[in-house]
Amino acid sequence: MYDVVLLGATGFTGALTAEHLARHVPAGARWALAGRSAPKLAAVAARLGVTGLDLIPADVSDPASLRRLASSTRVLVSTVGPYLTHGMPVVAACAEAGTDYLDLTGEPEFVDRVYVEQHARAVASGARLVHSCGFDSVPYDLGAFFTVSQLPSDVPIRLEGYVTASAGFSGGTLHSAVNALGRLRASAAVARERRALEGRGTRVVRGASRPPHYDHRLGVWALPAPTIDPLVVLRSARASAEYGPDFRYGHHIGVKGLATAVGLAVGAGAVVGLAQLPVTRKWLLGLKEAGDGPSAEQRARSWFKVVFFATAGDERLVTEVAGGDPGYGDTAKMLAESALCLAFDTLAPTAGQVTPAIAMGSPLITRLAAAGITFTTRHL
Repeated sequence: MYDVVLLGATGFTGALTAEHLARHVPAGARWALAGRSAPKLAAVAARLGVTGLDLIPADVSDPASLRRLASSTRVLVSTVGPYLTHGMPVVAACAEAGTDYLDLTGEPEFVDRVYVEQHARAVASGARLVHSCGFDSVPYDLGAFFTVSQLPSDVPIRLEGYVTASAGFSGGTLHSAVNALGRLRASAAVARERRALEGRGTRVVRGASRPPHYDHRLGVWALPAPTIDPLVVLRSARASAEYGPDFRYGHHIGVKGLATAVGLAVGAGAVVGLAQLPVTRKWLLGLKEAGDGPSAEQRARSWFKVVFFATAGDERLVTEVAGGDPGYGDTAKMLAESALCLAFDTLAPTAGQVTPAIAMGSPLITRLAAAGITFTTRHL
């Protein structure tokens, strides 16, 4: 019945995603909003000003409603997080129905659990399960893909990514991060289970982040970034021979000033420690409500830039991915364009859990560039 359905449009990022879809769905596209609160969905639809937009009742705690929802659409987009808490029933419904699934998760444990529990079923049904289609992890995954596509694929490739940004964060982001950090042992266990299932193949693909250092090329202090982003890049590299016979990727956060770098490192360590105990974890979660987010004025001032330095044999290459508000405005843009890409573009056949780069590759880069996210290159 539908080309695209957005589940979770009443949330902060979901509403921004709905706005982008409303402005950019092609003429004749069939799309709808889904969620558990009919009045809230109606309020979102009224703000969008789209006449005749279907509103579908669905609840992540009601598997039957999710099966009906997944069976009604070609692509189902979920912004209902934390995904570790709410996400698996939605993915399961899509894997069973053969429906393409997209989300914004930055939770490594959730992604690994989906692989263990749903990958084989999705391969059998033809569903594409594509996680991390926002700031986690499109700029890095598509940026790495964009870079290696300009390099020879028969020599070792060394790639370093440095992200700098200025942005606020929402309560949903805080809740997802704190919940993930509070489950490090469980996350490590399911990661081992995943590795046993998928193997590593014959090509060499490894992480290669450097210790904290000052990067003179960018004029920033660089810290290793223990996020889901390098994991996604490495999974794309394992899935494609275009990344060369020996691919190494290092992922870093760049900040101005040594004091800022030290403060960031100490603060991150404190959050990890506080997330381990129930009482302090509850305190962290109480700092922001799940539906809170930065204002439109704050988002308008926000920006991000990811610079990649690549070496492949004798070739040296620098590429850059840049945009506006990373966490919300451009994240909604990335997610919505990913949905439209899966629904309407001609793509290489894939199934099961796949990364954004492997599922969508160059067609998604073309869409994002048209939407204002820049991909640029310069040779050294």
